[in-house]
Amino acid sequence: MSSLNSLLPIALVIIMLGLGLSLTGADFRRVLEQPRSVVVALLCQVLLLPAVCFGLAVGFGLMPELAVGLMLLAASPGGPIANIFSHLSKGDVALNITLTAVNSLLSLFTLPLVVNLSLAYFMGEGRDVPLQFAKIIQVFLFVLVPVVVGMGVRRRRPVLAQQLDRPVRLLSIVVLALMFALVFVTARVALMANLTTVGSAVLVFNVLSLAVGYAVAMMVKLKKPQAISIALEVGIHNAALAITIALSPQLLGNPTMGIPPMIYGLTMVVTALGFGLLVNRRPRVVS
Repeated sequence: MSSLNSLLPIALVIIMLGLGLSLTGADFRRVLEQPRSVVVALLCQVLLLPAVCFGLAVGFGLMPELAVGLMLLAASPGGPIANIFSHLSKGDVALNITLTAVNSLLSLFTLPLVVNLSLAYFMGEGRDVPLQFAKIIQVFLFVLVPVVVGMGVRRRRPVLAQQLDRPVRLLSIVVLALMFALVFVTARVALMANLTTVGSAVLVFNVLSLAVGYAVAMMVKLKKPQAISIALEVGIHNAALAITIALSPQLLGNPTMGIPPMIYGLTMVVTALGFGLLVNRRPRVVS
C-alpha cells in the first residue's frame, strides 16, 4: 500500500499533463470574447457551489472526513470530460475549453482555501491543517507545472502532443481505476457504514451543481448553448484530482476523504447524460 501511495503524486502529474496537452493560449484569450459567460461560470463555481456543498454536508450530517471530502470535490475544477458532454449536449464546447483552462489555474488558489476552511470547521480548529504554505507549494508543483509543460509541448511540438494525447488519456484512466480501488480497499469500512448517507449527499450535490449552473446562466439571459456549457463545467468536477489529493501522503493522506469523489465519479456520467437529454428534449406539440 505504501508503494502505491508513493505513486499518487506521479498519478496527479499524469492527470494534469493530459489536461495541459489539451489547452492552448487561445483558450485563455477567449475570455475576452465571452467575459459575461466566464464571469457567471466562475461565480457559480467559486462562490455558489461551495455554499451549496457546505449546506449539504451539514444537512446530511456527514462525518467530518466525508464532509471535507465533499468540499474537496466541490473545490476541484472541471475536467476535460466536461468538454465531451458539452459536445454531446449541444453546448458551446469552445466556452467549456476556456472555462476548464481558467478554472484549473484559479483552483490553485481556491482549492487550498476551501479545503483549509473545511478542515478547520469539520475537523476542529485545533487540528493541524495539512494544506498550509508548504502544501500549497506542492499543489502548485504537482498541478501547475505539468499543465504548463503539457501546454508547452502542444505549442512547440504539436505533432508530439497529438501523439501523446491518447496514451496519456489511457494512462489516466488506468490510474483513476487504481485510485478507485485504493479508496475502496482502504476506506471500505467507512464507505459501507455511510454509503446511504454519503451516496445521497453526493447525488444531490451532483444534480444541484448542474441545476445551479444552468439556472443562473438562463437567469442572466445567456444563450442556451452557453447555459449548457456552464452547467456542465460547474456540474462536472475532476474526481481524479480530488481523489489523488485526498489519498496522497504529501497532501491530505486520508482515504476516507476520497469516498465522496469516488462515488461522484461513478454517478457523474449518468447525471450528465440525463441532463443533456433533459435540456435538449423537444417540446410537446399540442394539436
